Amino acid sequence: MKLAVYPGCSLNGSAREYYESVSIVLEKLNIEYSEVPDWNCCGATAAHNLNKELSLVLPSRIIAAAENDGNEELLVPCAACFNRLKTVQRNICQNKEVKAKVSSSLDQNISATIQIHNIVEFIRDNILQKKDVEFIKPLHKKVACYYGCLLVRPHSVVEFDRMEDPQIMEQIMVKIGAEPIDWAYKTECCGAGFTISNAEIVAKLSAKILEDAIDRGAEMLIVACPMCHANLDMRRPMIEKILKKEVKIPVLYLTQAIGLALGIDAGKLGLKRHFVPVLNI
Repeated sequence: MKLAVYPGCSLNGSAREYYESVSIVLEKLNIEYSEVPDWNCCGATAAHNLNKELSLVLPSRIIAAAENDGNEELLVPCAACFNRLKTVQRNICQNKEVKAKVSSSLDQNISATIQIHNIVEFIRDNILQKKDVEFIKPLHKKVACYYGCLLVRPHSVVEFDRMEDPQIMEQIMVKIGAEPIDWAYKTECCGAGFTISNAEIVAKLSAKILEDAIDRGAEMLIVACPMCHANLDMRRPMIEKILKKEVKIPVLYLTQAIGLALGIDAGKLGLKRHFVPVLNI
């Protein structure tokens, strides 16, 4: 199966360490891929609220570009991008009027039958199922697996394993030697795109997430969304002000944690770019 990766805007900007870790982990596991040619922004998080037609056309153009390049599978590491692409794919496949409108806007017929994967399920299928993957530096840490909103909701679109209590990241963490905790905030919202327009509410929501993880003994938070990472990592000064204490727990992308267990250098995984230092790895 020919695989394409759609990085989206965040993975080429504020979350470039995420893309670096995704790329090097895929290479380490001998998974061949190519980047979606001439990709564009998917419109998350604003387009679907502001312009219905644009919210359909932007993701459709990405899907069409991946399919036109001969790919049968599309990996979308960003949770927000994944959610938008899956939503539009479902609309195209289930609504003839939407498919006709999008095809007209793109000036081409679009099938939208490519398999779209989020990073969590893709890693499960390509690591947990492989017996020859060697983890030379097991991650002996207690970790809180944080899924957030967009990976698991709405279930009718993303079809994640368990909407309220997903377990895939936990299974991956056990595989790499970590100990996932049982906690209450794994699918709670961090505030997402409100980090710009209402940073205070984002800090309050993120503070609750971090506090619960720490109270239950977590030493690391594991995420698979650039926006979640930004809110939990970059907004730490505001979070500490709300909690009235220093909060040192680091936030790692799923692929960074896997990369460490595979023995990949921390610098190549982009860990030095985080606001909260990742110590004792």
